[in-house]
Amino acid sequence: MKKVALLMADGFEEVEALTVVDYLRRADISIDMVSIMDKLEVMGSHNILVKADKLFKDIKAEDYDVYVFPGGIGNAKIMRADKTLLDFIKNANDQDKNLYAICAAPTILYDAGVLEGRNITSFPGVFRERQSGFNYIEQNVVKDKNILTSRGPAIAVHFALAIIEEIAGFEKRKEIEKQLLFDLM
Repeated sequence: MKKVALLMADGFEEVEALTVVDYLRRADISIDMVSIMDKLEVMGSHNILVKADKLFKDIKAEDYDVYVFPGGIGNAKIMRADKTLLDFIKNANDQDKNLYAICAAPTILYDAGVLEGRNITSFPGVFRERQSGFNYIEQNVVKDKNILTSRGPAIAVHFALAIIEEIAGFEKRKEIEKQLLFDLM
């Protein structure tokens, strides 16, 4: 089974991060929360403190098969300013690792230089100043090779389920949907 790391910094969008972690763990998919801060405690954009499992400085690109980036403007801003992280993402992409980003987080992938020629989506408007080099699609979840992008907090359920399907298959996705009463939506 593929190993997943969810990277986060202060200002991460709690719903997007914790929905992915919760749903993947329900699906028996190994996922670690990784803080890119110098501490395990990471403050969400709505003042919810979360304790990560690991520190970014202690992992290597080959440690995981999938890297997930939740949104949150503060989170994205911190990550986009971290050259070490951007180089890490570029290296992970060069190794064909899966890179999944939601909300403002696709801007991190953009700054890492991995969106050239790709179909993507994001929170509406986050690419106003740099909408070039990729094809923007207004869909809830967009997959293009090893990159999966999504829109925002209300779509976090769809994003997490798409990740489960990518990693564990359609049947596992349906099993989790049933557990969650997704069919009632």
